This record gives sequence, C-alpha cells and structure tokens, in this order.
Amino acid sequence: MRKAVDPGFYVGNIRKSGLTIYDPIDIGDPRLWIPASALESLLGAALDGIELGGLPLRTRSKAVKTAVCRALGYPVPGSFRKTRPRFPGQRFDTYTQKSTNLQVWNEELVPTRRYVIIQISNAGVVRKVKVVTGDALAHLDTTGTLTQKYQARLVCGDETAELVSAADTGVVRPAANPNAVLRGAAPTDDPSPGGILPIATAFARLRALVGASFPDWGSDQERRRGAELHRLVCGRLGYTTYADDGRFPDIRNQLLEVKLQTSPTIDLGLVRPDRHDPLDIPRLGGSQVRHCDVRYALFRATTDGATVVVTHLFLATGEDFFSRFPQFQGKVLNRKLQIPLPADFFD
Repeated sequence: MRKAVDPGFYVGNIRKSGLTIYDPIDIGDPRLWIPASALESLLGAALDGIELGGLPLRTRSKAVKTAVCRALGYPVPGSFRKTRPRFPGQRFDTYTQKSTNLQVWNEELVPTRRYVIIQISNAGVVRKVKVVTGDALAHLDTTGTLTQKYQARLVCGDETAELVSAADTGVVRPAANPNAVLRGAAPTDDPSPGGILPIATAFARLRALVGASFPDWGSDQERRRGAELHRLVCGRLGYTTYADDGRFPDIRNQLLEVKLQTSPTIDLGLVRPDRHDPLDIPRLGGSQVRHCDVRYALFRATTDGATVVVTHLFLATGEDFFSRFPQFQGKVLNRKLQIPLPADFFD
C-alpha cells in the first residue's frame, strides 16, 4: 500500500525550488507535482474563511490567486499573466462560485486540466474547495450545452462475460500482483506497485456480478444508480469499505473505471481511452500512468424501472478499448459553457 504524502512536502519543495506558477512541471513529478487530493487539501485549508464580499470582480480574482500562490509555496508575481490555464505549472484554473452554475468562457473544457472550484457564501466568505478535471466536469453537464466528444458502441456477443484484454499494459504489468490484498486499502487510494490486481484476476472476481441486481433510482438519478454498481464492484474486488471521490478512474487504487450501460451508447467524455496523455496519479515504479493504462469495466444491464439487472461484463484496457467497441464522434463545442453543479458537489 502506498504511504500517503503530507501535502506540506510539496509546498516545501516548491518554495525551495524558486519556481514560479508559470514554470512547467511534469505530471507525476514526485517532488513538485501536487496531486489533486493534496491540492484540494492545501487550498481548502488556506482559503477557508477568506472574506471576498464587496470586492470588485478583478480585485476578488487577484486576491484568490494571491492566496493560492502563498498556499502552494509559490512567490506572488507582480502581475498575473493572462495564461491558459492561469496556473500553468500545476495545470489548473480557479473559479469562485456563489451559485451552482459553473461558467467556462471562450474555450472548451480541457480533459486533463484541473479546475479548482471555490464555494463562497452569499456574504462572500470562502466555504469549501473542490478540485476536478475537465473530463469529470464534462460528465456533470445535463443541459446539452456541452456535447460529449467521444462515444463508442457496445455490441454484445455470445459470451456474458468477456475479457477483452488478456494482459495489462507495459506500465501496469510490472506493478500487478495476483495476491494483492485490498482489505486494508480504500478504492480512492493511489495505486501502488504490488497492490494492483492483474486484469485477468480482476475479471475473475467481477464476472460473478453478472446476474446481480440493485434498485433503480430512475433515469434522472444516474449518479445514484452508478454508485450502487460501484459499491458491488468494490465488494467483489475485496475491499471492506466503499468510497468514491468523483475522480477518474472510479476505483483509483486499481486503475479501474466502472461504467453502467443500460443503453449501447458508451459516453467517454473528453478523453479517448487509448490516449497516452499522463494521468494525475503518482508514478508506478518510475513509470507515469497514462489514460491508456486504465482498465474499463463495462456492465451491460436491463431495467424495468424498479430493478437494474446486470446481464454482461466486459473488461478492457484503454489501449485495447476501440479494438472491441467501435467509436463514433460527436460535435465539438467552442462557446461559453454553463455546467450545473450537483447539490452534493462540495460534500
């Protein structure tokens, strides 16, 4: 099990490095790249209670960016450049939100960019901070203003359980262990060498879920339906606890994305599964985890409106995804996006 790193470790290293917010850092750099969970923790603690009420928008924006620099160990620049994103070194933008309507102006969501969403009260006091990727935000859009870029089609074959990829990618394979014990880990923990089940072992455990059922909360409650399946998957893999922090992939500890399919259309958001872009995950044995290294568990299911029944399981690496599931591409949007944040977004 990977030992959690004190977020202050990164702050100290950044302060000693002399880097500015504009100096690039490799994703996954073990000393200088701040993982999303640590970033959320640092900014949540530093910004909590800051009063922004009554400040003009530009002054408020500068006050927030100044506080962010100090929280992360960066020197405060004399003036902030109009870069995209505003904090290029750590690849994130900041947004302050009184309402639950997130507005992104004049550009598309960037799947691997981090979006720091800062909740403020009606009086202008910072309450909470949430860090999500652009791909995670894309899945929250229910208005139709954002068209998912990538989709694929699930066509069932003769088998009810199909292992699409016989082996993991070259990055994951050396870190995999068929005897990995998951009882002491949480699904949201970072993966670690020797703590990842090989894809064939994960498949052997998950195929028992074919035929399983759970309550259907309605087509407008997809997050809740997905959580029911997610809980079952965690139990079958060997976890004694269930956890979901909304980050990609769903079961981060096993590099496993879980998808419930009550229709044949697979929504993939803003990222092709076979991309080699690095993920915001600590390195495995010196190798950076990429999108194509993630394993995708697709559960085909039927529903009568009251009960969801799992009928098929498919398990594939991102690298092999489109070899089994044909892709089709939607429209590309380049306008102001308005994304309604769910009521429990900051919980």
